[in-house]
Amino acid sequence: MAVLSVLPFRAATNVCKKMLTPKINTCLMQSRQMAAKRVMIIKPSRFSWNKMKDMINLYCMVGFIPLFSIVAYCEVFIGPAELAEIPEGYTPEPWEYYKHPIKRWMAKYVYPTYQQEYEKSMHVLKEEYDKRHIRIIETRVQELMQTEGDYQGWYYRPFTAKYVRQFRRVADEVAENMGYED
Repeated sequence: MAVLSVLPFRAATNVCKKMLTPKINTCLMQSRQMAAKRVMIIKPSRFSWNKMKDMINLYCMVGFIPLFSIVAYCEVFIGPAELAEIPEGYTPEPWEYYKHPIKRWMAKYVYPTYQQEYEKSMHVLKEEYDKRHIRIIETRVQELMQTEGDYQGWYYRPFTAKYVRQFRRVADEVAENMGYED
């Protein structure tokens, strides 16, 4: 009976203690486990792998979703071009010959036309022709200047009389010292 009389008293005191003591946040308490097993497992970092997956996901969403929506819109609402008679007095533009709307847009805004490519190649050929013509004229001028020798250009070397005078003075001094006279 003594045991039974102590139990309710102890239970009542424990309940009172719990109610009167302030609650402590057990998440903020530091747990010490000196010789226990490791709680945090040490493993290699997966930061680069996760970052790469995030970037691939982002750029796929940024690129594929708009691209897919544009293609779907073109296929559903615009559709392929149909052949029709050309009205009199109308000259079709080069991009109007393509059937698919995306190809038409690319031909109109991205790629150059055949005429532009032709004119660019003709410009390059004209520039090369002009350079070749100038080289021919320059070689002819050099040949004439070399044979005639009457023009101050490639084969003319100007000189100053300063060095001639210095050499003459030194030569005269040497001649005086040696005993020669003019």
